[in-house]
Amino acid sequence: MPDDRLTDLRIGALPGNESLATRLAARLGAARLPIVVRRFPDGESYVRLDGDVRGADVALVCTLDRPDDKLLPLLFAADASADLGARSVGLVAPYLAYMRQDRRFQPGEDVTSRVVAGLLSHAVRWIVTVDPHLHRVGDLGALYPIAHRVLHAGPLLAAWVRANVPAPLLVGPDAESAQWVSAVAECAGAPWLVLHKERHGDRDVRIALPPEMPADRARTPVLVDDIVSTGHTAAETARLLRGAGFPPAIVAGVHAVFAHGAARTLAAAGVARVVTTDTIPHASNVIALDAALADAVRALATPAPDGRPA
Repeated sequence: MPDDRLTDLRIGALPGNESLATRLAARLGAARLPIVVRRFPDGESYVRLDGDVRGADVALVCTLDRPDDKLLPLLFAADASADLGARSVGLVAPYLAYMRQDRRFQPGEDVTSRVVAGLLSHAVRWIVTVDPHLHRVGDLGALYPIAHRVLHAGPLLAAWVRANVPAPLLVGPDAESAQWVSAVAECAGAPWLVLHKERHGDRDVRIALPPEMPADRARTPVLVDDIVSTGHTAAETARLLRGAGFPPAIVAGVHAVFAHGAARTLAAAGVARVVTTDTIPHASNVIALDAALADAVRALATPAPDGRPA
């Protein structure tokens, strides 16, 4: 329902985020802020706000898959908003990039998650994201010292499984996923298991089934993960489970990163279906998050009595 307190909110979409921005604006009763982004002949980015932002609260919508071409236009749009008089600037980034390199794994590496977090935290006052890849960082606030909301897609994935898979078996890719997969399984009212995974490179992943497997091999495996990237882990898992007598697997993921060739890899492994949330636009999107995102934006962008964002 539109919120009368958000009459000064402007929703601006970076390229590729127009659909989500339009849905958020409709839910919040906010105005759209057109943003013009193009390239100069030398490859530099040109960014222009096509609207007045003086005294307004601006929410920029930019999911950050394949981020290197997106970060500079986003930073320019945030800077222009502040420089042209916006009261506050926030970011809706359903997929938040540069989360994996949160420490030095090899001598000489940069801790890129810290660098990107510093840039974005300087550019905006608040951030909304969905299931960021927090393995070694316990809380997003440890990286982003600004107001933030982290949404969790697990309950929505569970609801989809309950409604669409009669007898599911939820499967996590590794021991790190156990807590998350078990929670989704509990919501879905389904049994679950996790695999043993050894990663020897970006595309070299070795999977082993656990020693104790469910006796009911008629259940449909639902491979649940936060990121569907190369597809190699899911593909190898699907093959192993098929060889163990289970039906073709379904892959259910939060973020449809889909590196080059991932869809072919999953199809070749006999995966029956891939379903994802719409944090990253993709043909597999079946679970919409705009309602939850709108609630988070409403909480962060609503002005307090003193005129500052709550």
